[in-house]
Amino acid sequence: MISQLPLLKLELQVTVLNEIPLIKLPACLSIFEAMALQETCQNLLRNKPKRIVLDFSQIIFIDSSGIGALINTLKTVEEQGVELVLWSVHPQVRTALLLAKLDHLMIDSETNAMSLADTHQLKAQPPAHHPSVRSRIKRLIDILGALIGLGITAIFFIPIAIAIKLDSPGPILFSQTRCGLLGRHFRLWKFRSMVANAEELKLEVENQIEGPLFKNKNDPRITRVGKFLRRMSLDELPQFWNVLKGEMSLVGTRPPTLDEVEQYTLPQWQRLNVKPGITGEWQTNGRSQISNFDEIINLDLRYQNNWSPIYDLKLILKTLVILFEKNNFAI
Repeated sequence: MISQLPLLKLELQVTVLNEIPLIKLPACLSIFEAMALQETCQNLLRNKPKRIVLDFSQIIFIDSSGIGALINTLKTVEEQGVELVLWSVHPQVRTALLLAKLDHLMIDSETNAMSLADTHQLKAQPPAHHPSVRSRIKRLIDILGALIGLGITAIFFIPIAIAIKLDSPGPILFSQTRCGLLGRHFRLWKFRSMVANAEELKLEVENQIEGPLFKNKNDPRITRVGKFLRRMSLDELPQFWNVLKGEMSLVGTRPPTLDEVEQYTLPQWQRLNVKPGITGEWQTNGRSQISNFDEIINLDLRYQNNWSPIYDLKLILKTLVILFEKNNFAI
């Protein structure tokens, strides 16, 4: 299981100056370093400091677990009225923090003032924490697949739009903010398959899956047309636009919601080391039968470990076979 990680005790160097603790971070901020950072900050909070400073001067690599540790720590310190500051951040790491909306925490090492102007002008990409993120072949497959998918979407758009409008009042398309690579927020698009006020009714529906993910096989919010769209996976056609923009990939992990990510433990954050996908391991391995969130995480990590362009193509072909066999894998 994802929660069962090898025990690796790391101790981070802490220096206290004028009652302000400074935590010196190593060159890599990945899962074990992230766990050490979170624990160190929790211990420091017992002394009720006014500010905690994280020394980023040596960090040249940060993955989604590191981002998760910063987000979790920020939430904890703010609840106790403590300021969190990131000092001397490497330009490449700044880009990752900017995408995760953590750039407001950065302070320039020389001027001791917010250094956001340079951050917004950065051309650098986030650290290449997984080879799929930098793969030109994968991106080419995504672009070609997205163009084909958008062509299919254009063909079906009018009849689907008419069916949605006749079935229930509300918009044709549904959009929702999701978390992508390194926790980056993006707007995901689908054909609407639920009633217009589905989010307001969510608390009235039972969650049938263990963990932060929400799922109900007989969700009463789903419309009659919505059931058909989900069974045929037609509701996901607009996501080809997200793929073309580079926010998603044809193959990857399932794009989580913001409230889902807020409940993640650090090991679970590792699923955000790759771009989310329209399809992936979970969708092609009986997702309708999976009722434990750890199983989903394990499938996501299996995809990351096994990834190659050929592996992506195999999952795409497997998805097409499932679709033609009318095997339901709707969310």
